[in-house]
Amino acid sequence: MGKVGKIARRTFLLGAAAVAGGVAFGVYKVRTPYENPLKDGLADGAATFNPWVIIDSEKVTLIGPHGDKGQGVAHVQAALIAEELDIELDQVETSFGKPDKAYWNRALSADGVPFRSTDTSFAAEATRSVMSGVAKLLGLQITGGSSAVPDSFVKLREAGAVARETLKLAASNVSGVPVAQLTTAHGAVQLPDGTELKYTELAAEAATLEPVMDIKLRDPSEWRMLGKPMQRLDMIAKSTGTQEYGIDVEVEGAVHATVVCNPRKGGALTNYDASAAKEMRGVKAIVEVTGGVAVVADNTWRAIQAAQAIDFEWGPAPYPAEQDGHWEAVARSFNDDQLDKQWRDEGDADATIAQEGTAIEVEYRVPYVAHQPLEPMNATVLVEDDKVTVWTGHQIPVMLQQQVAVITGHDPEQVDLVNRYMGGSFGHRLEFEQVKLAAEVANQMRGTPVKLTYSREEDFAHDFTRHIGMARAKGAVKNGKVVAADLQIAMPSVVVSQMGRVGLNIPGPDTQIAAGAWDVPYTLDNYRMRAYRVPELAPVSSWRSVGASAGGFFFDCMLDELIHEAGADPLEERIRLMGNPVARKVLEAVGEMSGWGSPLAAGKGRGVAFVESFGVPTAEVIEVTSTEEGIKIDKVWVAADVGRVLDPVNFENLVQGGVVFALGHAINSEITYSDGMAEQANYWDAEGMRMYQCPEIFVKGLENAPKIRGIGEPPVPPAAPALANAIFAATGQRIRELPLYHHIDFV
Repeated sequence: MGKVGKIARRTFLLGAAAVAGGVAFGVYKVRTPYENPLKDGLADGAATFNPWVIIDSEKVTLIGPHGDKGQGVAHVQAALIAEELDIELDQVETSFGKPDKAYWNRALSADGVPFRSTDTSFAAEATRSVMSGVAKLLGLQITGGSSAVPDSFVKLREAGAVARETLKLAASNVSGVPVAQLTTAHGAVQLPDGTELKYTELAAEAATLEPVMDIKLRDPSEWRMLGKPMQRLDMIAKSTGTQEYGIDVEVEGAVHATVVCNPRKGGALTNYDASAAKEMRGVKAIVEVTGGVAVVADNTWRAIQAAQAIDFEWGPAPYPAEQDGHWEAVARSFNDDQLDKQWRDEGDADATIAQEGTAIEVEYRVPYVAHQPLEPMNATVLVEDDKVTVWTGHQIPVMLQQQVAVITGHDPEQVDLVNRYMGGSFGHRLEFEQVKLAAEVANQMRGTPVKLTYSREEDFAHDFTRHIGMARAKGAVKNGKVVAADLQIAMPSVVVSQMGRVGLNIPGPDTQIAAGAWDVPYTLDNYRMRAYRVPELAPVSSWRSVGASAGGFFFDCMLDELIHEAGADPLEERIRLMGNPVARKVLEAVGEMSGWGSPLAAGKGRGVAFVESFGVPTAEVIEVTSTEEGIKIDKVWVAADVGRVLDPVNFENLVQGGVVFALGHAINSEITYSDGMAEQANYWDAEGMRMYQCPEIFVKGLENAPKIRGIGEPPVPPAAPALANAIFAATGQRIRELPLYHHIDFV
């Protein structure tokens, strides 16, 4: 369909009316842009052309509203603007800006619809258009789902181009030289005679002009920075220990707080004795908060020490007290009453398996897993009568305003978030608990800034973990090929749990129960995939790659077992089954990189896995050695296609970091419950990968996909199944449960 046809189709759909979450809207409302929030309080002589660029007589400031939790998005956002603005990154300042609906995420909602990424059917495109409209009207400013780069790729380049062309018009007005004869470079407009007018010199004139919207984005062949290796803007600060995070905030007159809440998450505080804590050095106050108490002191250490001196009586957990009860609840959910959705039903899996015989019939498990960011959870809050100021690093700024406003009684617009760099998140800083508790304390101490910091033990006790999950799989093979597969997955709904905590009710099936398993681009003649929703157990949340971290393990391990039963080559059979040409090239690339099929020494084994998550086909090959002391992971090869690699260095770092993160968790990490409480209390209970265990990791980014994608999460899901498959290749031992250390040792 031509461009006009596509526009007409979307216009009809949106104009007719789309209803989601109680919001009805039409084309006019969706197309109406938000006001530029940078105009509020803009200094005289300063110019802003859109929500992302401010120029005054002294500096150029670029706004990157996506939060940076270590993935380098602050740098990439600045580079996208600077590429079209024709300015160098050492000539600008960067800011996360203020929370505002103008910064709504254009990519996340469209990719959250229940259609495969390659599905461009009428229904799929219509649903994406509708959900994008919903996201705009809700002003959904969010960093997550590997969406920051897809969201920013066009709009931030457009922002830079608009600023550039408006500055050229300002230079034309000042110099009398026609715009057509002007060029730009290095933060200046260049006249034909070689004279340069710096952008800062043109700010006052530009401030009098309407932004020039007639722009043309440059072809990638003309890019100066994008697509080439860059040094991240935060590299020096992070290398020298001078980067400031949320926990580094210092506000004059601030007191320090920590909290102790019922370790049985969601349970009540029934009684406590803080008499000893009140007498301890530095303690200023002990106040009640939701589910527990906060200790306020003159420094964080004294607050934590005093908190440990309080005797508590806690109510029971609103979920099974023992871990076995959680697994029993999951196992009971494989029934028609709990069916969330049948996501795939191609061919006739039952009949084919019955005809050819059951090649495998197995069960897989993945545990609750904590997020474990290095920077402790923290927030500094100052509540005043007419406003609230919050200093922290967070991924959903506008919703944070709403949550704090409910506690303090202010309007959301009166809550000012000073967003900071985050020392890791992995989904943890999508939650609001530390901010809400800090706001509760600060609301009881109005006029005094309160800096709240979780102890590591409190963070482990109250982390909203990745959801627990179980899969049951069976399949058939024939003539050396996989011919049928039936996969059932049971999990609690992360969407219901996470959104319920902020008062939202999201209807319909939860795609994250089936992620990594229903949306596989393989062409299986007979494939059925069913998702079962487990009634809510312990509260859960988004964890790096969300459902795909479990679904990818389930599906790929099942496929590897079927391929083995068929007697086929693990990589060649995956390539044969792969129905998507972009994904097929990813598998072929990782095979070439790893030298797949070349001879291996005794005791060595290679495993391959492929998972598509967030629209990114990713394949990994892991090579291991079986020693007398245990498994040694030698090398990892990763190929992924994100459509366009904007910074090869950062791309490689993100992939390598994702692999290390995923392998450490696959080997060692879980959260289990006893007496309603998490048994793991600190890093030593859920170790990541040690330096001596870290393999060589080789990375290749492909650019065949039609859409640009993010790479923050996609390297995670294939790592666990690739490792499990490699262990089988080296030892003959099939491991169907994470973490792997329960079944085998690692060195």
